This record gives sequence, structure tokens and C-alpha cells, in this order.
Amino acid sequence: MTGHRALRLLRERPDLAQLAAYPFNVDIDRADHVEEVRLASGAALEAVAGDDTGGTYFVCADGAVLYAGSEGEAGLIADSVDGALEVLIGLPCWHDYTDLDPQADDVELAAKVAESEEEFSEYYGPDLDADRDALLAALGLRRFPQPELIRRLQRSLLRTEPDHLLLNAEGLCAYTLMDRLPRPPLWQTVLAPGRSDLALMRADPVNWPEVAGSPARRVTALRAAQYDRQEADLPFLRELLRCEARHGATEELRLAAVLVGLHGQVEDHQFLQSLREGNVDAYGHLGGFPDTPRDLSRWAAEFDQSNYGEEPADESELTWAELARRQGRIELARCALIRLLDDAGPRDEQLLGQLARELAKLGDYAQAARARHLNASLQDDPWNRGSALADLASLQRRAGEIEAAWSSLQKAVSAFDGPSSPPVTDQLALDLDLPESRPRAVDWRALGLGLSLVEEHLLLARAAVSGGLTTVANASFTAGNALLRDVPRPTAALQRMARETAVTLVDSRTR
Repeated sequence: MTGHRALRLLRERPDLAQLAAYPFNVDIDRADHVEEVRLASGAALEAVAGDDTGGTYFVCADGAVLYAGSEGEAGLIADSVDGALEVLIGLPCWHDYTDLDPQADDVELAAKVAESEEEFSEYYGPDLDADRDALLAALGLRRFPQPELIRRLQRSLLRTEPDHLLLNAEGLCAYTLMDRLPRPPLWQTVLAPGRSDLALMRADPVNWPEVAGSPARRVTALRAAQYDRQEADLPFLRELLRCEARHGATEELRLAAVLVGLHGQVEDHQFLQSLREGNVDAYGHLGGFPDTPRDLSRWAAEFDQSNYGEEPADESELTWAELARRQGRIELARCALIRLLDDAGPRDEQLLGQLARELAKLGDYAQAARARHLNASLQDDPWNRGSALADLASLQRRAGEIEAAWSSLQKAVSAFDGPSSPPVTDQLALDLDLPESRPRAVDWRALGLGLSLVEEHLLLARAAVSGGLTTVANASFTAGNALLRDVPRPTAALQRMARETAVTLVDSRTR
């Protein structure tokens, strides 16, 4: 990423580097940021310059230039190094322009630039414009009208998310946006393709199979139909319902049933009734379903009012993040989930669990572990705390945090076992010859949970071997093997896994 011509010239020509640093505040000797950072997407990032406020300019893997301030704010400056330098040299007071009205005309923008640069010139002197021209020419860059540069800057800032979301590398919290430019809400972005498909289905039935046959397009179209209802939509809503019914008891199946049921047709009551009778999950999913067709529309209306509605802005951001993931818009979903996680607090126990699951579905196990760690800390019930810690251990292992995973796994087992009751020691109890208190028996080992925890111990032992953490590998295998002996009905696959893990440990010692 360092092969850019303009950057090379700045490194080779001290005179140019000095001029770029002052007055244009692009200092190639200040390329150390105040903390370790990374892109949420995992894409490469390289610091190439800094400014006198502690901010840093990074070149991303796609060539775009990202600015990170020392106070935890970040924004995309341009799509290329050349474009960034044209903006930064052309607008040395560019920080003053990040929140200007995007609708402002060139006259207003030029007046703002003139005001800022007049103040700046009082300190720098009358040569600002001449030095600007000289530096641009030496770097082979062009000079653009300053209102045009402001618009370029604004367009870049609006593209910061989702692909260039910057994180603190240690805590994984996101940097805030460095501007307050207006952006469309998440629901509008995610719902847009569904609205297009809704128009296609209304235009011609020939489009129905294509939309209904694609899981992502089908569920997005159903959401679009939820917020834009027309009487004539019933035929293709039935098609969406039938296709969704082939995929089990989903949330979208319930939505489709409600949208169809609102029309109150006898044939639809019969179909939904047969669907419930043929699938126990669907039976529970469509709770309170009426026995007679005449009550179908009433049931659908009540369900609609309590669960759906017609205003997308009232829907949870989590709904739209999940839908973005299903559409394959991974970075959009990741960005929304991380923002939700950063804003979560002690009252958001359920949300934190949902975020952990959604982030895991994205394959972002580090962020999922962060969400689950917070969720586990809020659990008062030992069983719930143990379950959360067991999931945390799995997420940490998949994120490569082996030692943290081992600690969480030990805590999970302790939570499931619970504290042992102390022996009877008070004199009255001894005088009455009360029976000695025994440890509380929690037969979790006899459940599927016992099998899953044995498996997690073995998986962790293997991961520790791969990571060169022999002590953790031995400890996790030993604990997992002991648990395996306590499981009443171990599977043949789990026993085979234990034998293979033991061989792996032996092999690692002989290398």
C-alpha cells in the first residue's frame, strides 16, 4: 500500500514533506496512531501520515484514505491517496467543513472557505495559496475549486460505513463518525430491494417464481409488503406464503400468514390449518389460530397489531441487521450490530444474547464473544450463567482467544455444579441430630449439555495444541476426559473424538 507515487515523493523530498506538514498538516513523520486500531471488516490498514492534533491518516486495502482522530472519531477522506491529498492541500481547514449542509450552494461554501482561510492566513502569512499551487504541482496533483472539494469530502464521509468502520483493536469498540451528515436509516437501505421486488410482482406474475424462490428476496419482499399493503397483492402473497412454508416455522412464515389472513379467505384458512396440523413447530408459531374461517381476519388483525404494524421505523434495528445478513450484506449487518453492542448496557441482557448469536452467524466471533461476555455478567441464575459462559468459551475458542476460553469453560462447569452446601456446624442442629447437608446435585451431565461440554473441552484442547499452548491443552483434555466418564450415555463419536485428541496431545509432545 506504500507504493503510491505522491507518498513516495513526500518520502524522497524533505522539502515537499516539510511543506505538506506545514501548513497543510499532513506529516509523514507522525504515522503512529494513539492506539492500536483495525477495520471491523478485517481488511488491511496502514498508517501513512498524521496531523498536529494526534489524528492519523490510514490507507485501506482498497486504496481509500481513512482519517482517525485522537478522540475516537473517524471518517473516510477520499477513495485514493491522490484524491485525499487534493482535498487536504486544497482545504487545509477541512475539519471546519465536515458538518456543512450538503444542500448548500457553491457561493455559501466558497464564503465559508474564505472565512476559514482568512483566519488561517493571519498565522501562516500571505503565501498559503502560492505554496498550495507549488505542492500540488510537485506531487503531480490537480487543483480543484474548493466547493467541489467540499462536496467530494462529504461524499467520502458518507461512505465511511459500513466498509470502513474503525475499531479500537483491544476493546473492539467502534470509532464514532466524525461528521453529522444526514444518512438514510438502516431500515430504508435494507428494505429498498424488497420494495423493488414488490413492484416487480405487482407488475407481472411472471416475476413471482424468481422472487419467491430466493430466500433473501422472498423475506425482504414480505417485509416490504408489510409496510405497503394493497388488496390486489393477495395472489402473490399466497405464493410467498407457500414457498416460505417449505422452510419450516420461521418468523417470515408467521408474517406471511398474517398478511394473507387479513384478507379472510376460506381457502387460506384451510391451507394454514393444514400447515399447522402437519408441523408441530408451525402449530406453536401460529398460536391462537381460529377454528373457523370467519374469524381468520380478526386473528390476523390482532396478531398484526401486537407483533407487526405498518411503520418500519418502529421495528428493532436488530431485525434489519439480520435481514441485511440474509441479503449477503455482511459489512452492513456487522456495522449495525457493533453499533448496537457499543450502546448496550446492564438493562439489555436479552439484546446482548441476540447480538452474540447474530455476530456469530456473521463469523465475527471476537465481537460475538464481547456481547456474550457482557450477557454472562448479567446472569443471576447459575444455570443461565453456566450456559452463557459455555457459549462464551466456544466463541472465544473460535476467535483464537484460547486462554480466555479455558477460563470461561472452567467457570461454566463451576456455575452448573453450583456451590457445595457447608456441613452443619451450628450447635442446635448438632443437638437435634439433623442429617449432614450434602452438596446440591445438578444432574446436568446426564443431559445433552454434558455431551456438549465434553466436546467443547476436547475442541479447546485441540485448538490449544495448534496454538502451542501445551498447558492449556493438557488441562482441558484432562477435565474433558473426566467429564466424559461422568456422562451416563456417551456417544461413540464423542468417545472416538476423545481418543483422537489424546493421540494429538501425545504427538505434540514428541515433536
